[in-house]
Formats: sequence, structure tokens, C-alpha cells
Amino acid sequence: MTNPSIQQDAINNSIAGDIVIRTENVSIFYGSFQAVRNVFLDIPKHKVVAFIGPSGCGKSTLLRCYNRLNDLIPGARVEGKITYQGVDLYDPKVDPVEVRRRIGMVFQRPNPFPKSIYDNIAFGARINGYKGDMDELVERSLRGAALWDEVKDKLKESGLSLSGGQQQRLCIARTIAIEPEVILMDEPCSALDPISTLRIEDLMHDLKQRFTIVIVTHNMQQASRVADYTAFFNAEAGDSGSRFGYLVEYDRTESIFNAPKQQATQDYVSGRFG
Repeated sequence: MTNPSIQQDAINNSIAGDIVIRTENVSIFYGSFQAVRNVFLDIPKHKVVAFIGPSGCGKSTLLRCYNRLNDLIPGARVEGKITYQGVDLYDPKVDPVEVRRRIGMVFQRPNPFPKSIYDNIAFGARINGYKGDMDELVERSLRGAALWDEVKDKLKESGLSLSGGQQQRLCIARTIAIEPEVILMDEPCSALDPISTLRIEDLMHDLKQRFTIVIVTHNMQQASRVADYTAFFNAEAGDSGSRFGYLVEYDRTESIFNAPKQQATQDYVSGRFG
């Protein structure tokens, strides 16, 4: 396994620009089970960062810690430190609801509300006390998700009436309507067809001009297409025999895929396991 201090030095040397989220020696537990061990990882502003690795290596577990969704799981706890804009996300004074407003989430399967397309966007804005022009916000958000031209004449229809790819873009529009700074995406294309997947990938390139994006994906080709930086996670058995995830290597995407520093990374991206 990669030595944590070596891992930290490598990351600090490879990441350029403003850091939005800093992950410092983070371990994640569910009760006595350790799911993730000793992760150091910085998320730079206005970039796409991909988490790759085999199933069970802690990619989604770490992702959900960034907006404290794991708080909703009994027995879950985080050791180490995760900061957003220099603020400790797990400080007792920090409101997790506000964390989730600033750090939004798009899930694996599209999950539009059983409401109209319009209200899918407006609902969250109303809850968050939006005082501006709601029609303008709905249009701007749908345009931001490259969906406006497809739905502008049927805003009163149910969001559930849309295709799978359209539903996922509606969920992205719903997320950006509350104006987060970071968007987390947990395998957002795994349930979509290739054409819908391509649209989401194209959208990511546009969205990173305004947002920072962290995506978990099992699709290595997708990571190579959309990500500026890629983190490779792996899993191994601990002393008790249970498996925990850890960060093997984190670097610019072209380095991870073309000149990885760790043999395990080379083995994974070349398809030897996973």
C-alpha cells in the first residue's frame, strides 16, 4: 500500500491552482468496520476530478463525505479532516444542510421529484429562500444543463415523463439551481445509453467553467475524456481480514493513464484487474 506521507507529498506537488476541498489523512468507518484508510487528496477549483478503482475501494464512500451524506447512515464516522474553503466540514458548528447546498450531489440513477419539470427546479430554490425571478432561474438552470430547448414547451409536464438521459440532466439542472460551488456525481451515466452519456460528458466540460466537479466512475474511458485529474483507489485486506479502500495515486489524468507512478495503477488502467 502507498505510504501516506509519500502519497501526501506526491499530491501536493501535482495539484495546481486554488484548492476547494482538502482531504487530510481521512479514514471512514461504519461502526467497527473501516471502509477507507488514510486518504490525502485535494480538489482544485473549476476542474473535473474523477475517482476510479474496483468495486469496494471506497470511491463513493469518500465522495459522500464531502457533503456529509454519510451522516445519514447509523454508525458512520470520519477521522482526519475535510475542509471546504478552509472550513472544517465536520466542525460541530457547521450546518450539514448548508454543506449540501454548497456541495451538491447527482446520484447514480436519475431521481427527479414527482412534480412538473418547472417545479423540479423551483422546489429547491424556494426551500432555500430564493427571492429572484423564478422563471428566469428555471430557464437559466435548464440551459445550464443543456435541457432547455428540449423541454421549454412542456414545463408543466411531469419530470418523470422525460427519457433517462433527460431526467439525469434535469437532476443536474435542479442541483445547479441552488448555486453550489461543487457538484458531486456518483456514477451519473451508469444507467444511461451511450448518446445520453456523451451529452452528460459534454455538459461536464461546460459546467466546470462555473463549478468544481468530482465524479465517481467505473468507466475508465469516461474518466480519460472528462477529468482534469484522476484519483485511483484500490482495496486490500486488513489484519481482521475485512477489506478497506485507500488512495493509490492521484495526478493529472494524462499521467494516470499514460505514465502512472504505481504498478497497481498501471495494472488497473491497462485492464489487468478490476
